Amino acid sequence: MKNSRRQFMILSAAGACTLALNGKVQAQAMVAETDPQAAALGYKADASKVDKAKYPKYAAGQECDNCALFQGKVGDATGGCSLFGTKKVAGKGWCSAYAKKA
Repeated sequence: MKNSRRQFMILSAAGACTLALNGKVQAQAMVAETDPQAAALGYKADASKVDKAKYPKYAAGQECDNCALFQGKVGDATGGCSLFGTKKVAGKGWCSAYAKKA
């Protein structure tokens, strides 16, 4: 009986760790510029590479880290974006949904 309980506790702990790490790994996935939603929004990981002819709304200084949709602090290298679910965007990135933080 003790072996069964011990094995159960070990497997339960291992399972809990696996679930916790799995959630953390998924949350750290970066949005690719080729992702269909990112491409539709004109997302670029480096705002200086935005096609200004295609996106005339873009202005210098507009970056993900100072956008109202960015879920991080100004200056963060990466952070979440409410448009991309659990995927992260580059702090120095840009997309056509940019809205200046208030």
